[in-house]
Amino acid sequence: MTDRTRPHDGTTAHAQPLTRPLTPDVTLRPAALADAPSFATALTRSRAYMRRWEPVRPEGFYAPEGQAARLTALLAERDAGRAMPWALADADDRVIGAFTLSAIERGPYRNARLGYWVDVDHAGRGLATAAVGAVCDAARDSLGLHRVEAATVTENAASQRVLSKAGFEQVGTAPGYLHINGRWRDHHLFQRLLHDDPPFA
Repeated sequence: MTDRTRPHDGTTAHAQPLTRPLTPDVTLRPAALADAPSFATALTRSRAYMRRWEPVRPEGFYAPEGQAARLTALLAERDAGRAMPWALADADDRVIGAFTLSAIERGPYRNARLGYWVDVDHAGRGLATAAVGAVCDAARDSLGLHRVEAATVTENAASQRVLSKAGFEQVGTAPGYLHINGRWRDHHLFQRLLHDDPPFA
């Protein structure tokens, strides 16, 4: 890795998050509080489609006010250096997905957890794979992380294909890992190692 691309220690990384066009009409960009109504619309539209893979949500979660509360908390985590949220936006800057690095840890661990979803109307276009790749680039080059982890319900073959195409490998299976769609579900665990450099102090 050259000095030009060597990751820094991530202490100010949240101030300059990645924006990247993925196709001529779709961009991965930082999420903002003003996106709350657009998030609410996309999540409501995709609710039935994503139900199998999501926790049971209160009705208020799907309202603009619920999304504003969620984004406020998430952006506070970003400002503390513990998360990095992105929105997938169409040509009219409407939200059609979300990609988030959370539980960011530094020191010798240099790790984050990846979560994502894509609007039902835009599934199957390769957007998730492209966005996951871009997020991993940012994790390495801007945040200085060594590893990104992800988990999928064992039956979620589509998400597993996304992770595999984006360079993740399965490292295990965790019984009863998350409470999804009303019950504790087994999950396959994945990781992507981003580089072999030692962590900065």
